[in-house]
Formats: sequence, C-alpha cells, structure tokens
Amino acid sequence: MAGDEIRRNMALFPIGIVMKLTDLTARQIRYYEQHELIQPARTAGNQRLFSFNDVERLLEIKALIEKGVNIAGIKQVMNPVGEDSDDRTIINEHTEVKRRELSDSQLHRILKQQLMQAKRPGQVSLIQGELSRFFKTK
Repeated sequence: MAGDEIRRNMALFPIGIVMKLTDLTARQIRYYEQHELIQPARTAGNQRLFSFNDVERLLEIKALIEKGVNIAGIKQVMNPVGEDSDDRTIINEHTEVKRRELSDSQLHRILKQQLMQAKRPGQVSLIQGELSRFFKTK
C-alpha cells in the first residue's frame, strides 16, 4: 500500500505514539480534545485514534503554549475542529482495514514522510524539530 493512499485525516495513531511524538501527556491531549482543538476518532472499544492533522495541531498548540499563549488565545488562533471540518479525524470500515494492513514500521515510515513535508513551498514545518527525538528511538 502506498503512503499517498493515506489521507491526512485518517485515524491511524494510538495515543501512545502521539504522546512520544509531541512530548505531551495523555492528560494534556485529553484537555485539548475537551476544548475541541482536536477531535480524534474513537474505535468501537472507545480507543482514541489520531490522524496526521491531529498530531500537527497538537504540535502547533504546544508551540503556542511555549510562547505563553493561554487556551483562550489558542482558541482564537485555531478554529475548533467540528463535525463538518475537513480536519476532523475519520474512522470507518475502509480506514480501519487500511490501518490494520499497516505494520508499525510502515506506519512509522509514513508518519515521518507526511510530517516532514511542509504545508506550503518554502515553509518549514513546525514539527520538523520535534521529529529527531521520535525517529532516533526506532
């Protein structure tokens, strides 16, 4: 399966991987979810699964917090992720089948590939600096 078949809003990553990559605690991640800054998908067993978009948003939130911006300020800068949002993480039978087909190493490679790409030409991705710690451990 090619990496380009993976959409940026597809539910792929359990909270453990997201915690390692973002250096945020589960409590912090749940807090941002409560404030509708991210909206991970839930499996039938109620496990949170995060998308590339979720990881990127969490790292943007972390950067704003480190600059001293409070949650109210972050909410003004970042739009909430609602049910109709293109950034909303999706989970359905098709995405679950694709997710199960991927080995951890394939998922890891695709994550690195997607996150290293800048959103716009010439723009450095906010999270590139965060990646070195995560990918050296694998």
